[in-house]
Amino acid sequence: MTSEAIRAMCKHMASSHAATVGIFVLTAALPLVAHAEYPEKPVRIVVGFAAGTAPDIAARVLAQKLQAQWGKGVVVDNKDGAAGFLAAQEVARSPADGYTLLFGAVAQISIAPNTYKKLPYDPQKDFAPIAQVANLDFVMVAPTTLPAKNLKDYVSWAQKESPMMGTFGAGTMGHFGAAMLASAANFKMEPVHYRRTGDAMTGVINGDAQGLFSSVALATPYITAGKITGLATTGASRSALLPQVPTFKELGYQDLDFTSWVGMFAPAKTPAPILDKINADIVRVLKDSDSQQALGKAGFTPAGSNRPDFEAFIQRENVRWANVVRTTGFKALD
Repeated sequence: MTSEAIRAMCKHMASSHAATVGIFVLTAALPLVAHAEYPEKPVRIVVGFAAGTAPDIAARVLAQKLQAQWGKGVVVDNKDGAAGFLAAQEVARSPADGYTLLFGAVAQISIAPNTYKKLPYDPQKDFAPIAQVANLDFVMVAPTTLPAKNLKDYVSWAQKESPMMGTFGAGTMGHFGAAMLASAANFKMEPVHYRRTGDAMTGVINGDAQGLFSSVALATPYITAGKITGLATTGASRSALLPQVPTFKELGYQDLDFTSWVGMFAPAKTPAPILDKINADIVRVLKDSDSQQALGKAGFTPAGSNRPDFEAFIQRENVRWANVVRTTGFKALD
């Protein structure tokens, strides 16, 4: 081969290599451009609880603010039923592109794996945690007809009477709250499992159930109206909605310091740049004074966290609720 032919061949190979490198660089850059433009279409947030419930209210506050930021529609889709499992299952099976998100709660993520023998989703494998959104305290309430206007009197009465305590379902936080109180205060109780939170509240108002662990948001109007008695709240500090009601910790019940929490999740394998963008935008929303006020009215304390911190928090909650379920002797449901 002549020297000119060799030079021509080398020039052709160099040109081909440069073109290949250019194509590779352009191709590698495409996903980054796509992620930077997220969202390019409406986003659906699936909530496993009925419209008007505390998680639904929080999801709608968040959705409204995110829609304003993104300039794209953000739809809240209520898939209530089966303790929130239907919503979780649907999101777990959705494309991992950031356009179908789960507004998940502690019941679906950290409690359910310990209270059901089989779930239609795997909380640890099927979801990518994005951000903790808010916390929700519970309050122990009782009928006004009972001879107990504070927790000390209630415990004294319960030790003699073995009350029927309402819950909004077997294996729920309200159920475990009642079981933990009975154990800590050394009295026997019989759980009465209602299908809906509203039904459980009606049961207490009517005196059919002699106690209930309810969300602060649901119970506050009834306590204020004098229809039920608020005895103690489960948060680390007193609720802004019920500042007159002491916490269990104040009254010496350290193990009854727990809250419900809600957070945003995406299907597993959703690209990290999309997850990071959603996280940053949620944290920005939660710093907004209007959002904080709206969540506060619903009984929530805004949270906000980066993705690693939320993942670590979930792991701690998984351990916590596994211990609670085991300690109460609860048998997993089919």
